[in-house]
Amino acid sequence: MFKPFSVFIGLRYSLTRKRNLFLSFVSLISMLGVSIGVLILIVALSVMNGSISVLRTEALKSVPHVIVSGDNFTEDWREEANLALSSGSVLAAAPFLEGEAMIRHQGNNSFVRLRGVDPLLEANVISNASPRYAELLLALAKTQNGIILGSQLAGSLGIYGRSEVSVTALSSLLTRSLSDSKGFTVVGFADFGIYGNNNVALTNLPKAQTLFVAEPGVNLQLRLKVTDVFRAREIARSVKFSGNDLDIQAWNETQASLFNALEMEKILTSFMLLMIVVIGAVNIVSTLVMVVSDKNADIAIMRTMGASSNTIMKVFIVQGLIAGVIGTAVGAAFGVLLAGNITNLSLQLEQILNSIFSGANIYLISHLQSQVDFTEVFYVCVAALIVSFLATLYPAYRASRIQPAEVLRYE
Repeated sequence: MFKPFSVFIGLRYSLTRKRNLFLSFVSLISMLGVSIGVLILIVALSVMNGSISVLRTEALKSVPHVIVSGDNFTEDWREEANLALSSGSVLAAAPFLEGEAMIRHQGNNSFVRLRGVDPLLEANVISNASPRYAELLLALAKTQNGIILGSQLAGSLGIYGRSEVSVTALSSLLTRSLSDSKGFTVVGFADFGIYGNNNVALTNLPKAQTLFVAEPGVNLQLRLKVTDVFRAREIARSVKFSGNDLDIQAWNETQASLFNALEMEKILTSFMLLMIVVIGAVNIVSTLVMVVSDKNADIAIMRTMGASSNTIMKVFIVQGLIAGVIGTAVGAAFGVLLAGNITNLSLQLEQILNSIFSGANIYLISHLQSQVDFTEVFYVCVAALIVSFLATLYPAYRASRIQPAEVLRYE
């Protein structure tokens, strides 16, 4: 098979350097550095993807995919809901309103976000897979003054069964109009996700409208469930609503502070871990510098036989890239394998440690989730190859500047 001269010589230098054990060892270390950097970077990104996915799932248990609001929504929300449902990308629509309130139970109180919903329609727009949640909504529909509490909220109030609670809107509390408080019957406790269990409560829409009738800024809104949460805003924007002054907010806008912080953390972590690849590439530089010094005579002979400076550069670029390519390939393969099995490995490690240390319970992050994104794996490999390529340029340039006459004068 035909090989370009520079590729042939570069491969020969890389694969037949048995007699110089020190150079072989340094070359192995450079490949290992690149491999470890790529492996750790892939595993870290996969774990962060899994964590972000879990947090997104938990947030969407209480946060609507899309919120549509407007000044005249109280009268024509059904018309807007029908227009939304005419889009194939909108699965369900339901009205709701939400306001700040204080809930009391036997001397315990807590500030909550009280959400008034239509229980029968709400069951269609929720992103909560628990069958218990759907049962609670049916119970709420049958209880006129019923209320569903987040599990942590119920625990903080000391409620462990069917109880009576008192709810006061924030405006009534500020004006000390405690007579505006309403009584509710707790019909059950629900999982509203990590960010909703401690401060979210649901009640029937008419009861919430009565409670917040004098609350400024608490208006009826429309909640949409869409087919693709990552295109939620785009899907909502494509709906031809009858109102022109409607405000559309997707879940990633209402939760922007959380997910922007997570994405920034992911970027900074990736940058820091990429430094491991850079350290591995520094070893490639040192290896090639030593190889160039060792091959001075060979370079001079190739130059006298007609090899150009560019050809000499390509020879050592190829040689350096071999370490980068092998290191990247090995790191990517083991990184994807480790990222896909990290949950099982953490569980096994936890069991081993607990069996060694008798009488102790050592809990690792056994619920650690990972999600391998092969697009990110590709970008990591490309970044590692680029770093490896840049590491070859200086030694290759030095090799191309060697003057044959100076080297062969004393041979």
